[in-house]
Amino acid sequence: VQLQASGGGLVQAGGSLRLSCEASGNILAVNQMGWYRQAPGKPRELVATVTSYSSPNYGDSVKGRFTISRDNAENTVYLQMNSLKPEDTAVYYCNANIREYGNSWLNYWSEGTQVTVSS
Repeated sequence: VQLQASGGGLVQAGGSLRLSCEASGNILAVNQMGWYRQAPGKPRELVATVTSYSSPNYGDSVKGRFTISRDNAENTVYLQMNSLKPEDTAVYYCNANIREYGNSWLNYWSEGTQVTVSS
């Protein structure tokens, strides 16, 4: 199983970006999917998660600005980021709880994608 994250980049404060993350491989089922981020010198923190029934949960710092969604048919999770602030600058990681055929549930991480917000 692999998670491929994309969509990061450089944007001015107040702008928007959309991150995507697709899970691929010998997948039987996908449970919770989500995004986390890590800024230099800081611990990794929750951005948002979404259950298989599309129930979202957001970190306090992004509520009202970010929207998480998923396409279960494509095993893909999205993060729409609006009203971006310089403090949103971080490496963003996709996370998913996945069950492969013949295996138990495992937690997977993507490579990070850099989001930089200039002031």
